Amino acid sequence: MYFAALLARTEDGWEASDTELDDVETLSDLADLAREASPDEDTVLVLIEQEDSWFGVVRIDGEEDPRIYVSDAAAAARSSYGEILLTDELLGRDSDADDDLDALDLDGTEDGEDGSDEDEGSAADAVPHGPVGDPGILDDLGVGVKELKSLSADALTEIAEALGASEVLETVR
Repeated sequence: MYFAALLARTEDGWEASDTELDDVETLSDLADLAREASPDEDTVLVLIEQEDSWFGVVRIDGEEDPRIYVSDAAAAARSSYGEILLTDELLGRDSDADDDLDALDLDGTEDGEDGSDEDEGSAADAVPHGPVGDPGILDDLGVGVKELKSLSADALTEIAEALGASEVLETVR
């Protein structure tokens, strides 16, 4: 199970709406969905949580590039919704270089392994355990880096409380 919600900051405070991510295939699709929630180009947060195993925050400020924080990249990589957030850029990969190396099948050979059984696990192995992205994503909204990194179970509720948006988030839960 996963939960996803949009929190849009307006003149009157935060407005929440739940959202289905079934039609979202890329980070660009997700950013477009978030921008639709705030016609005035205010800050919009996309909050995603999957069964207390990981959570993600995507921040959209007008037409700027999305900022992303994922609490556990390895756990998120096992989720189709997490894969949307875990872009090559976020993971520090050069997608063109990865394609070239995959074509050469060099993964693991430097350790004396033949790499023949590595195809399925190699992408997941390259994803770090733990947080990735911008830990300062919510600094100006009252959730500091240390606080964000220390969140685990029920993280979205704690973020919403810090933002003063817990009541509106609970209405869409």
